[in-house]
Amino acid sequence: MTVPPNLRVGIDGFNLALPHGTGVATYARTLAEAMRGLGRRIDLVYGLTVNPNSTPNQRETLFYAALAEGHSGGEAPERVTPWGRLRRNFLNPAPRDLIEIPLSGRVVRRGVATRVPDCDRLFTFSRLFYVGRRYLQRYGRLMPVRMAEPPAIMHWTYPVPVRLLGARNVYTIHDLVPLRLPYLSLEDKSYHERLLRACISSGDHVLTVSESSRSDILTYLEVPAEKVTTIHQAVTGLPGLAAVEEADRRRLRALFDLEPQGYFLFYGATEPKKNVGRLIEGYFGASIDTPLVIAGPTAWLAEGELRLLGRGNGTTLTRSERVRRVDYLTREHLGILLRGARGLVFPSIYEGFGLPPVEAMQAGVPVIAGDAGALPEILGDAGLLVDPYDPTAIGEAMTRIDVDPDLRAELISKGRRRAAAFALEPYQKALARFHAELMQMPTKNRSSVSTGASQ
Repeated sequence: MTVPPNLRVGIDGFNLALPHGTGVATYARTLAEAMRGLGRRIDLVYGLTVNPNSTPNQRETLFYAALAEGHSGGEAPERVTPWGRLRRNFLNPAPRDLIEIPLSGRVVRRGVATRVPDCDRLFTFSRLFYVGRRYLQRYGRLMPVRMAEPPAIMHWTYPVPVRLLGARNVYTIHDLVPLRLPYLSLEDKSYHERLLRACISSGDHVLTVSESSRSDILTYLEVPAEKVTTIHQAVTGLPGLAAVEEADRRRLRALFDLEPQGYFLFYGATEPKKNVGRLIEGYFGASIDTPLVIAGPTAWLAEGELRLLGRGNGTTLTRSERVRRVDYLTREHLGILLRGARGLVFPSIYEGFGLPPVEAMQAGVPVIAGDAGALPEILGDAGLLVDPYDPTAIGEAMTRIDVDPDLRAELISKGRRRAAAFALEPYQKALARFHAELMQMPTKNRSSVSTGASQ
């Protein structure tokens, strides 16, 4: 069965709304790009606060003003009024009506285009995902929301406590790290598992991004195999992923005081799952002088991961000046930094997919990665896989890449070939097949309810 090219699909803005979006935000942006390329009409659904009593003309301005605050819509209010406490105690079980935001062009969107992809319709509801969480905790089911002429398919790009009436609801579960490695994340584990099971039971289908994650979902959440589909996410690359030109060389020197091919790179959040602490230990133990650059924001328990860069017993640890840290970067600047790297080191303890290694392969940069989770599946034989718990193995892999130009050339060649599997075209073909199959499946929660509700 084929579907009409102008099929309407929805995509949530839960992660897109964040100013420093995670890999899930990249997944949502790429999904929107793929859908637009297939000719789909796109509805975006956010959880930003816009006064429902404002005029349609005001709503566009208010939406983008709320976007500037940097919230996802899952945050609790900073303070609760007595009326708010009463509403909490008597949470209305009826569906919530999403507010449509006009797309008149009144607001200049260029500066926030990555956070609000090109779409046909735009909707929001104040603190949508926070209210949904309260709803799930109160009623034990996902909170229903509705809109006029809902899309045929609603892609929730992350497990969220919301379902759209009148649509086929598809939830992407990227990994089960909070359940399988609970010591590596901050989520409320009981709530998270309850949310996952609610998405599975109430949703029409589950998508995931690797066979490794699919195996975990089937095994640990006891889901029927026919309800979970793997589609490797597309990686459209960082800006300008091509050969390093002279302009890039100048910018690399000017921005970061680095030389092309003169440093190893890690990028991602500094947190236990990313394994930065063992990476630093392995680097210090390796017989190389090539600097290591760690790029990305500090996150949960970052202090412990960076302990070897600090002071111990009043003495600065030797060679710590060889490790350079760069905070959050724009994608343009990150592209410059990646293209110039001698190698990417990504010894993550567990990944549902692993975006940086694919971006590195696209850029012609050799990859070292952890051998757990989905990384072996994503890399194949195009990178060096190491035990992420073994700092010595990490350091030895860095040494091999540092001293062996033939190995670097081999990994670059294999990486470029492997990266082709994650291009946009095969991703679009897989999504088109999935949509055709989904439209034939029995659906859940398709009916709407006549009674409206506020929070």
